[in-house]
Amino acid sequence: MKIDLTDTTSSRINNALIQARRAIGTPAVGMVLTLVIVTDEGSAYDALKAAGEASREHPSRIIVVIKRPGRSPRDRALARLDAEVLVGAEAGTGETVVLRMHGELANHAESVVLPLLLPDAPVVVWWPENGPKNPAVDPLGSLGQRRITDAAAAEDPVGALADRAATYAPGDTDLAWTRITPWRSMLAAALDQRHSKITSAGVEGEAYNPSTELLALWLADRLGVEVSRKVTDGPGITAVRLLTADGDVCLDRPDGRLAVLEMPGQPDRHVALKRRETSELLAEELRRLDPDDIYRSTVAFGVKHLVDRVQGGGAKGGDKEGAPVAAKKASPATPVRKAETAK
Repeated sequence: MKIDLTDTTSSRINNALIQARRAIGTPAVGMVLTLVIVTDEGSAYDALKAAGEASREHPSRIIVVIKRPGRSPRDRALARLDAEVLVGAEAGTGETVVLRMHGELANHAESVVLPLLLPDAPVVVWWPENGPKNPAVDPLGSLGQRRITDAAAAEDPVGALADRAATYAPGDTDLAWTRITPWRSMLAAALDQRHSKITSAGVEGEAYNPSTELLALWLADRLGVEVSRKVTDGPGITAVRLLTADGDVCLDRPDGRLAVLEMPGQPDRHVALKRRETSELLAEELRRLDPDDIYRSTVAFGVKHLVDRVQGGGAKGGDKEGAPVAAKKASPATPVRKAETAK
């Protein structure tokens, strides 16, 4: 069921939601959270599609915020709220409200969204494109227990990642981090099988790829060794090499789908390591709403490194050999454990 509302208010939108649920006989109970998506008109369709697929695992009220402040002074002076209310088959397993805020109202989006949040349910705020520099102090971001950005969608991905590192607050996360969960799990499992001292490591992947940077920072932080960064043609992350006293451990994924795990004294193994869709990444982040301590540790370790790269022009990634990530001096070169990769 779809209801279009023009020049409306939050109160009328809430009434429309109640009427729609009564009309189709669907109660509000069963929804576990409110997902607020802050995007523009061009990205709204893809973001809503991804959120709808993720809601099959996490039934939720999805609120899409599209700001249209206007270009001329006259347009900016006119405040108007238009809305679409979707309930039932058109909204997946939950319900969806699409808000288009015109004029001055676009600068006060939180006042419109707040009355529409599910009572006594957690709130997650997601910016599919160009998130704020400091999500925790953003007016909409301050409404959420979790705040999800995507550095890969920014014009300067490594610069955006440096902002995430410099302004981290409990509850922040980034889909660039979520993308490396399978890599971290696979590497942790490999090192649990072979307890060898790691002397250095290397990460290979595309330029402008924040996930590659985060994986290198995570290895440097966890292992206490220097991690080199090599730029390749991709797609995404293509290989991780861990140098040990007994030989190299290599996880190589040249095609973005299937990886080969090479370990000393063992036959090569093929493992599924495909690049995941946005809906899968979003569903993973919605599985837990407490702060991600491993992400916090990684970005805290990488603050100076990332800022130095951006200020020194390293964000463009034009060199085939990137600057190595220095190890944390106090950390011993110890294997990564499976527990440290849990998300």
